[in-house]
Amino acid sequence: MKIRDLTEITGIAERQVRYLIAEGFIPPPRGGRAHASYGEDHVAAIRRYNRLRELGFPPAAIKVLLDAKEGAPFPVAPGVTLVVDPELIGSGAEAAPIAKRLKEVLTDLIKDKSNAARDPVDHA
Repeated sequence: MKIRDLTEITGIAERQVRYLIAEGFIPPPRGGRAHASYGEDHVAAIRRYNRLRELGFPPAAIKVLLDAKEGAPFPVAPGVTLVVDPELIGSGAEAAPIAKRLKEVLTDLIKDKSNAARDPVDHA
């Protein structure tokens, strides 16, 4: 797709696309300047960037989060930090199955096994 298509899909100005490329938030287009072509990877990168901006992250913090190879850390509660793969941010993935699995893992990790042995009733 051409830059005009990219701006229509994402709702951002061409100037903003060029800024995001220059700053490394999205990859450069394929085909060079004369035959620039953009794809779904560009759309996803713009959505990630926009979502993090909506959450209040400044560009410098977004750069750090997206460059984190091990994932972006988000403190959730005292003693709990959620590490999210940057590819997931702004992807539109369904959160409910992830939240369900997270609840299962946390419940199992936090469970007091000594009380569980005395109380066979599952309180989940």
